[in-house]
Amino acid sequence: MRIKTGIHLAMVLLTLGSSNISAAPNGEKLYKQHCAACHGTDGKGGVGVPIALPSFLDSVSDRYLHRTIRFGRPDRVMPAHQHMSDVQVDSIVKYVRKMSTARAPVYDQKPVTGDINNGKKLFAQYCASCHGANGEGGTGTGVTFSRPRNLPVIAPALNNAGFLAASSDAMIKRTLMNGRKGTPMNSFIKQGLKEDQINNIVSYVRSFSGHKAKVAQTGIVPGSLVYESSENMKDTLASLKKSIIGANFKVIRVQTFESGFVKKGKEDPKKIIVYFCNFNMLNRALAIDPRVGLFLPCRVTLIEKNGIVKLISINPTAMSGKFNNSELDKLCNEMKNLYEGILEEASL
Repeated sequence: MRIKTGIHLAMVLLTLGSSNISAAPNGEKLYKQHCAACHGTDGKGGVGVPIALPSFLDSVSDRYLHRTIRFGRPDRVMPAHQHMSDVQVDSIVKYVRKMSTARAPVYDQKPVTGDINNGKKLFAQYCASCHGANGEGGTGTGVTFSRPRNLPVIAPALNNAGFLAASSDAMIKRTLMNGRKGTPMNSFIKQGLKEDQINNIVSYVRSFSGHKAKVAQTGIVPGSLVYESSENMKDTLASLKKSIIGANFKVIRVQTFESGFVKKGKEDPKKIIVYFCNFNMLNRALAIDPRVGLFLPCRVTLIEKNGIVKLISINPTAMSGKFNNSELDKLCNEMKNLYEGILEEASL
């Protein structure tokens, strides 16, 4: 009887063990699902930065990778993956870590102390030309997009809340002291700076934490342009088409919002999307930064509720702000003005 009980218990434990093994998240699968579209299946970059660079992986901790995935980079293309469990995030970190043969460094989480005012002067002298006067980062991202092809990376935004939450002072200090081989980031020690001067720069970079929160309160750009029409759906749609054509755009197609998602004939006629384009502007935009294709062609959504029709379009300036490309910003401001003109005329 004891033998049978023991065998039964062993089988239960084996079953539970195999169940846990099969339930373990697959880091490679999760990486391909959530990361590869931007960072490349091999980690060599695309829209996002290349993370397989040895000089990058060999200098960042698993904690930094975990928190980067978790918090993302607010106001930039990198999203926060709050929906994943810690175990899932860790499985991605382990998969990414395999892209390097070096052991992951572990950093002390104690703050580095230094003279912030002196650090500000040193930052302006040694860092601002790449990272921006206020730590906003270099212009453009992506390997084959707005980034010059001879650069493996563009200097990241140091005033970004996600970067500051992920980075320890010790990691920032090591990067400044050693640089990153194969990138424009050179060792500050080799440039003649002393350790206490590097501490001052680290302290100044850390001071961006409070500054960024203040900027976020005053610099939010609405993600959508919303206008309310004085006419019914049919007349508003007709006015919108006329307004689009009058602005030298071509109407590409008109469809219900639910087209392709519900059975044909069951779509809600009170939700309509109008696609339109100015091909000259489109070509100009793609030449500046192909990522503009993420929010093109132009489109306006019409929604009727309680007898009131609203016209809604994306705010191009809200999108361009995520790409850190000053030339794209100019074009998106132009696009925003055109959108507002079309929507205002169509809603009168």
